Amino acid sequence: MQSLESVSQKLMRLDLQVKKENACHRLENDSIMAAHCLSPRPRIRALPIDTNYYGANGRASGRTSSPSRPMKQPKPLLFTSDPSTPLNISSSSRSTNKPNLSDRFTRNCTLQVNGKTYKCEMEDLEFICDLGFGSCGQVTEMKHKESGTIVAVKQMRRSGNDEETKRIAMDLDVLLKCSSCKYIVQCYGYLICNSEVWICMERMTTCFEKLLKKLNPQTDDENPKNKKRGVPEDVLGAVAVATVKALNYLKEKHDVIHRDVKPSNILINMKGDVKLCDFGISGKLVNSKARTRQAGCAAYMAPERIEPPEPSYDVRADIWSLGITLLELATGENPYPGCQTDFEVLTKVMIAPPPRLPEDGNFMPQLRQFIDSCLIKDFRARPKYKELLASDYIKYFDDKEVDITPWLALVYEEDKK
Repeated sequence: MQSLESVSQKLMRLDLQVKKENACHRLENDSIMAAHCLSPRPRIRALPIDTNYYGANGRASGRTSSPSRPMKQPKPLLFTSDPSTPLNISSSSRSTNKPNLSDRFTRNCTLQVNGKTYKCEMEDLEFICDLGFGSCGQVTEMKHKESGTIVAVKQMRRSGNDEETKRIAMDLDVLLKCSSCKYIVQCYGYLICNSEVWICMERMTTCFEKLLKKLNPQTDDENPKNKKRGVPEDVLGAVAVATVKALNYLKEKHDVIHRDVKPSNILINMKGDVKLCDFGISGKLVNSKARTRQAGCAAYMAPERIEPPEPSYDVRADIWSLGITLLELATGENPYPGCQTDFEVLTKVMIAPPPRLPEDGNFMPQLRQFIDSCLIKDFRARPKYKELLASDYIKYFDDKEVDITPWLALVYEEDKK
């Protein structure tokens, strides 16, 4: 057993790493924001859709349309969603560990929507509104003029930073390979330019982080004793089924671990579809193990990623993150209350017992058992996806037809009042 002082020192090093990453992201985001302050945009009526999702990973702009100007539209080098030509890294890039986004580019600009392939240039996409800003860049809502399809476009600046380039490459690679999985957000096409990368995706309505904020709006006279509202059990069951199946698909079909499972990366639309997004810090598994130490969100990070007992970890790190996510959605509350810094959160993850559903809550026993199994600290005793898929909780909601649409519509109606 390591001493508390030893663990604390390692947590401090990890906290510094997270802060350094966040500082780099803020610096890059500032340069992106500066590029939008040239001249005003036309005022366009915004569609009823939330901001800050599709992996924007930052605070929303707080408005559905922006007076700022969209990114300058450079000459396209590649715009395709053909999974047979995935984004790859050349042999020279592998030797230097530097991904080259333009190793295989083509002048054939296409967009695949609803089974049809369209020739598409920049001017064929009409800006509607900003959806959010974050460390990766910005997400905008656009209309493909010929098909009339509304799409979400993640726009990322090519800063020349190796880590950012790897994130873009991984996000694209996973999206293109996962077009057959209905639990992963779909990619219609992508555009690689000299200074930017645009990923064109299906438009979802919102993410579960935003839904929790709608369920529990903050007011100036908010009473801390007021009980937070969580997601209904039927909706939570649908989230669990979709997320476990998406993560299992990544593992079984592509040997990929997500590494950033959290409410903001789980999307929902008005049809009731639940989908996983944002694969920027995903990693390739070698013999079912991951070795790199990409930082994620501290509150959802598994203990073995903070203070690993072994030099590698596996998909059970994502299962811990899923457990924390479901706990937060069920209660409407942060599983680590009172923590002001990432260091405090990381310390609690390592030192404190795993969080649990409150005993006085009216939760089904299967949910309690499922979350408890996800939040076993020793990852070697934590179940893998096959065991989760065979659990009573997942089997129950997999067989049950859950219509999320009425609940989602009610949340939006309440939010308008």
